[in-house]
Amino acid sequence: MSSDLKRGAAQPPSARTIESSSPRSTSLSPTSPRSTSPVLLALLTLLAFLGPLLATAAPASAAPSPGAKIADALRSSPVYVDPSYAESAVPPARQKELAAQIRKTGLPIKVVLVPLAKGDAFGGNPDTLAAVVRDHLDDRGEEGILITTEEWNDDIRGFEWPGRKHQARDAVGAVGLMDEFDDAGLAELTAEAIRLIERGDGKATYDKATKEMDEQLDDDLSDHASDGPGAAGGSGRPAWSVLVVAAVVAGALLTGAALLVRSGHRRRFRSGASAHPRAPFAFPQAVFAAAHAADEAELRRRAETEVLTLGEAARAADAGTTPGLRRALDAYAAAGTVLDSARGLPDLAGVLALVTEGRDALDGTPDPLPLCFFNPLHGRASRTIVWRPLGRRDRLRVSACADCARAVRERRAPEVLTDASETGPGGVPLPYFEVDAATSVWAATGYGSLIGGGNSGGDGGGAGGDRDGSEDGLARRVARGDFSRGRRG
Repeated sequence: MSSDLKRGAAQPPSARTIESSSPRSTSLSPTSPRSTSPVLLALLTLLAFLGPLLATAAPASAAPSPGAKIADALRSSPVYVDPSYAESAVPPARQKELAAQIRKTGLPIKVVLVPLAKGDAFGGNPDTLAAVVRDHLDDRGEEGILITTEEWNDDIRGFEWPGRKHQARDAVGAVGLMDEFDDAGLAELTAEAIRLIERGDGKATYDKATKEMDEQLDDDLSDHASDGPGAAGGSGRPAWSVLVVAAVVAGALLTGAALLVRSGHRRRFRSGASAHPRAPFAFPQAVFAAAHAADEAELRRRAETEVLTLGEAARAADAGTTPGLRRALDAYAAAGTVLDSARGLPDLAGVLALVTEGRDALDGTPDPLPLCFFNPLHGRASRTIVWRPLGRRDRLRVSACADCARAVRERRAPEVLTDASETGPGGVPLPYFEVDAATSVWAATGYGSLIGGGNSGGDGGGAGGDRDGSEDGLARRVARGDFSRGRRG
């Protein structure tokens, strides 16, 4: 018996009066010489004790968890749609059609379409959603195929267990690569995914779709390669900068741009399918790149000024009242090291990132965001976003400025910082983060975005205290030789 029930139970009364229906009523009490029989007294005492308990309703059972609720619904129908989607995106009639389509396949397909958001019961993560639902279904020993909402809620993701017999993951991914489904809703995407799963050639379909996209991007690149290095002329600006401007102006590249960044959307490539396998994470070559406002000479002067300003601020700081002084001095030293050996814009941007790290240490800024991942010359990031690089299945949490975050959200290519010393087909400079991470500390760290736990299941957007240089920040990496190693060869 629970303690709260015990507290609510009344104690037996010390005395009772029982009136007989007989004309000869008899008053009974524990002190009465005419007491009841022991059996009757025991029953009366028991009733007095249990009466309040019987009258008190048992506490209602706890409401089922969201995962349990979904699993329960899936036992009666293979399609579960959150009420918020049932009003328009996947109405009841469409749900019945999907359920009938699934039953016709004879496959163990289940569909769960629910809005995902950080902080919800599934952490906004479709992998967690799938794992929780599977646990509640309690069918670990059986085959299962699950189609869920993707993290950004306008796309879907496929899961299959225990193996890949039905190629479900590839089939669902292939739908996201088909031009005819660019503007499709959840119901249409799900129906096509079920069709491809039933057909059983998801991997071949996926491979074909990715190949076609690679070819289209290569064609876009070839069409404009003639506008590249030779267009520099005598302007004095780096050749790659002119190429970037030409690419941005070229109307034909707008079509390519729509295909480039499907991060946060449905353009998904298998891991390893990159045109540049040496890159830490692949990004298509026909991407808009930005020289931004400053050329290299101007940026170098700005970087020198910023380093000197940080040094003066560190020297003027009171060690007793500035806990981050040591980290600021480390960042100052690292910025000087990088500035002395800087070869191009990526290195000079690294100087600014180190200066920012030092300033944050002096100011004691809690959990600061680094500079914009896509182009640190844009300045301080304003938020952390989820970004799926083309060529990768996994997602990255990166910090982005408002403009780049908006571009990703609207499925446009953000302006990115390129590395003129590393070129792809047609001599086009690569985005800095596509350079081999073994030779570029900037590609390895994303100027701070990729340091810490944000891309290993954490919540991102701050990934612990690493960004301020206290543990594994940019300054420490430069100090241990990560930057210098990249200068060799």
